[in-house]
Amino acid sequence: MTAMTMAQALNAALRDALREDERVLVFGEDVGLLGGVFRVTDGLTREFGEERCFDTPLAEAGIVGLAVGLAMGGFRPVIEMQFDAFAYPAFEQIASHVAKLRNRTRGRLSLPMVIRIPYAGGIGGVEHHCDSSEAYYAHTPGLKVVTPATPDDAYWLLRDAVADPDPVIFMEPKRLYWSKDETSAADRRAAGFGRAVVRREGRDATLVAYGPSVPVALQAAETAAQDGLSLEVVDLRTIVPFDDETVVASVRKTGRCVVVQEAQGFAGVGAEIAARVQERCFHSLAAPVLRVTGFDIPYPPPILEHSHLPDVDRVLDAVDRLQFDDEPDLLHLAGEAS
Repeated sequence: MTAMTMAQALNAALRDALREDERVLVFGEDVGLLGGVFRVTDGLTREFGEERCFDTPLAEAGIVGLAVGLAMGGFRPVIEMQFDAFAYPAFEQIASHVAKLRNRTRGRLSLPMVIRIPYAGGIGGVEHHCDSSEAYYAHTPGLKVVTPATPDDAYWLLRDAVADPDPVIFMEPKRLYWSKDETSAADRRAAGFGRAVVRREGRDATLVAYGPSVPVALQAAETAAQDGLSLEVVDLRTIVPFDDETVVASVRKTGRCVVVQEAQGFAGVGAEIAARVQERCFHSLAAPVLRVTGFDIPYPPPILEHSHLPDVDRVLDAVDRLQFDDEPDLLHLAGEAS
């Protein structure tokens, strides 16, 4: 077992994929000798050469277009968009070609490619560097959308994404790049691609989260436990495909649900989760499904991002609204946690 950060786990996944399959290529802006803004591709060019890991011009639409052609030709490109909002110039390529080629060719052509996007906030970044853009991709049929919350998942989900026959949008929470846990390449986590996991068992309510919101949900559950409230935390791991089975089983057990996402609330992934839970668990619910999200505004400047991002006290405030018969007062705990 080795203690690895998420960035190191992603680097290991790319290195192992390059080593095991000569069709894998890694490219994007500054991913070569520099190793990427977050050093996720550090050392790959030195080890595998510039024909396997190389820099591209600053043209996101061109990067994705090149990847489409390479994937059609039998390669398995893994590209980096550098920052979340930098990917928007490439969205026409992604929505019109990457997502639709298999359907357009009636299955004769597939695009085994991965688009890595560092996303979300919490790092003091400015506009165009901290967007939570997962809803755009999740709403686009033909794309799989992945977001790990732990280094172990970052390694295995990226390995699965590279091996997948279809295009995968791999969204990496920037603020978790330096999070660390024990990771073993020899001992794979039981949950496979497309499966959610229960990070913390509970009986009173379910917190559903993904990516950067998972540590927030876990901290909220730990704080609530001090007052005798047992919260279950479900980490989605993949947004598309969505694991209804695990989420539904948890909510039917607890009877209450709060969805936590960093992205703005209106028409977000959390809204889809809330709708699916309500449709499938209506007769098990003791309270409405609630959401804790970012505000419906452009991402604020760094000095204000702490007010925009969902935190423990906002999650506990939502839990307080779930209408418990013997409702503990979590607001004082929320204040202490903040």
